[in-house]
Amino acid sequence: MKYLAEYRDPVLARRLVHEVCATATQRWSIMEVCGGQTHTLVRQGIDEVLPVRMIHGPGCPVCVTSLEVLDRALAIAARPDVTFVSYGDMLRVPGSSTDLLALKARGADIRIVYSPVDAVRLAVANPDRQVVFFAVGFETTAPANAMALLEAVRRGLENFSMLASHVLVPPAMTAVLEAPDCQVQGFLAAGHVCAVMGWAQYEPIAAKYAVPIVVTGFEPLDLLEGILMTVRQLEQGRAEVENQYARAVRRDGNRPAQLALERVFEVTDRTWRGIGAIPASGLRLADEFAAYDAELRFDVGDIVAAENPLCIAGEVLQGTKNPTDCAAYGRICTPRSPLGAPMVSSEGTCAAFHRAGRTA
Repeated sequence: MKYLAEYRDPVLARRLVHEVCATATQRWSIMEVCGGQTHTLVRQGIDEVLPVRMIHGPGCPVCVTSLEVLDRALAIAARPDVTFVSYGDMLRVPGSSTDLLALKARGADIRIVYSPVDAVRLAVANPDRQVVFFAVGFETTAPANAMALLEAVRRGLENFSMLASHVLVPPAMTAVLEAPDCQVQGFLAAGHVCAVMGWAQYEPIAAKYAVPIVVTGFEPLDLLEGILMTVRQLEQGRAEVENQYARAVRRDGNRPAQLALERVFEVTDRTWRGIGAIPASGLRLADEFAAYDAELRFDVGDIVAAENPLCIAGEVLQGTKNPTDCAAYGRICTPRSPLGAPMVSSEGTCAAFHRAGRTA
C-alpha cells in the first residue's frame, strides 16, 4: 500500500529503538490506549526490545462492551421478526451462555456488514422485518453510526433501530489513573479517536494527573516515535499533550463529525466489561431518538449478567496483569474457545499475545 512501507522501515526503526534506549534512564511505564497499537507492538516485538514497560490498556471496543449489552443483543437477535446487523468482530464475543455466531448457526437472521449504512439499506429493502444495528465502538465509529441513524429518520424507517453501546476514551484514562494500583506514567493516545475528537480533551488530564500524553499512529515507526516523545517528556519532567500523528490529527479534530455525535447521542454512564461502571464514559441515543432505541423497543434493559470467574480480562484491560498471568490463557481460553472478549477481538490483548506465541 502506498505510503505504508515508509512507516515500517527497519533502518529507521532501529534508530528510534537506539534513541529510546539512549534517552531512558529508568524503566518508565507507558500505556498504549488502542488495541490496534497493542497488536503492532506485540506482533513486531517492540515491547520486548525497549527499556520501558508497555502497559496494554482498555482500547479494544469489542473487549469492553459489557456482558449485559451482549446478552441484550442476543435476546434481540433471537427474535423471529428481527434481522440483527453487526460488524463481524462482535459475532464471536461470548455472552453469558452463547455468542451471536452460534445463534446465527441455529437459524437467527444475523447479518455482517462493513458500514452502518448497509443496515439502513437492509431496513429499506425489508419493510416487513425489524432491522437492528449493533452500534459499538469508541468515538471513531460513532459519527458514522450517528449519520446512519439520521438517514433512517430522514427516510421515515419505522423498522430500523439501534442497540448503542459506544464508549469514550478520556473517562477510561481517568479511571485508570485513579485506580489505587495504577502504574501508568505516560499514555499513547489513539490516533483515530483523536482524528475525530482532536486532543484538546486530553489537556486537562495531562495537567491534573501530571502525565504526558502523546497522540500516536499505528505503524511501527509511529509507535516508536510516540514512545520516544513520551520518554523525553518523562525524563524532562514535562506533562503535556503532543501529537506524533500529525499527518491525520489536528487539535480540534473533525468538527462535522463532532456535530453529528452531539446531534444524535448523549453522554451517559457506561459499564465496561471486566472493569465495571465508569461515570460519563459512554454514549446513548438522545431522548429525541428514543423511538429508534432497540433497548427500549424490545424491552431488554433489565437484563443483567455475571462474568466468568476464571477470566481476568478486567485486570488485563486495566494493565495490572498480562494475559500470560491468567491460568486459563492458552489452555481453556483460546481464540477458538474464548472465555473473554480480549481473546476474540482483532484488537484484544489476549489475542495479540496468543497470535505472537507469547507464553507464561
